[in-house]
Amino acid sequence: FVRIGSAYEQHKVRSPDCFDILVPLRLPPHLEPQPRCAHGLGPRGDFVCGLRARDGWSRRCRPFAEGFCVELQGRSHLSSGLVLRWFQGHLQRCLGAVRYRLQERCRISLSACPGHPPTLHILPCSDYVCCHISMAVRLIPAIPLGDALYLTALPPQNSPGPPAPDALWGLNASRQEQRLLGWLKEQAPASSCHLKCLQILKGLRDLRGQSLEEPFCSQWGRVLSSYILKTALFSVLLRGPLEAWDERFLVERLEDLVLYLRDCLRKQVLMDFFLGNTSIPEAVALPRFLKEAAPVNLLAAFDGPTLDLVAFQLISTWIQAPHIIRMYSSPRYLRPVPTP
Repeated sequence: FVRIGSAYEQHKVRSPDCFDILVPLRLPPHLEPQPRCAHGLGPRGDFVCGLRARDGWSRRCRPFAEGFCVELQGRSHLSSGLVLRWFQGHLQRCLGAVRYRLQERCRISLSACPGHPPTLHILPCSDYVCCHISMAVRLIPAIPLGDALYLTALPPQNSPGPPAPDALWGLNASRQEQRLLGWLKEQAPASSCHLKCLQILKGLRDLRGQSLEEPFCSQWGRVLSSYILKTALFSVLLRGPLEAWDERFLVERLEDLVLYLRDCLRKQVLMDFFLGNTSIPEAVALPRFLKEAAPVNLLAAFDGPTLDLVAFQLISTWIQAPHIIRMYSSPRYLRPVPTP
């Protein structure tokens, strides 16, 4: 498995006992994945995964193709939806095999929503109250592409009709993000505040979301997703001297990040940091697949009025940050976490 996400990168703002893990899946030994951008089939940045048979398509390929592939543009493509459904069923069978052996130590359950990776919930069995803390592990099936790149079975929302959505995959470059964060940690001052800035901004986003009504509340969270905030942080970090990120300049650097995001929202442009980016430091070696990929605007999926409204709310949130923290951090304003 591959550990990814904010829990391992030290900028998590929600429960510290929730983790994301990639579970690499092996294709049959005679098949190789052939990913390509899904031009015209979904949002920019999505991929489809063709399959290449080393010895040509033969009878032994047919059972796999019938169980896990869909036809798209006259070719057989690996289906993220079919793989995800198989993965969930396989996990459920595995859980049945281990639950009895672990029943004296912990209770284990599996929850899954259609189209989303399953989550494993673990509750220790103990007489001590402090040990009654459940741990949630989101298990994300992934197709390895080599060079620490993965296709993840996360079908996008509001995609065009079938069969295209069932063939769409997301590209996961979490290992490259971790390498960049490791390089930045080496180059920046020992007391650098860049991760703390990201953590605070994510916390302000979540607190402001408590006061927003639907449908804008959902749009606010999608536009200012953790990936978009992290992308903005990477861009701002590499613009200026890393010495300026010493912790004593935290407020100034946080304001720089907020203003950079506001400008991106107004211009409706924030480019993916890894896809087609030629300005990444040479010390952070990128796979050829990422270097040669077409650049992707992460804000292209949102309309102008929505981005303008988010930009306005973002500046308002920054100006009112002390008030928002005092008001919406109180328990009566926090939305309850759903019980597993």
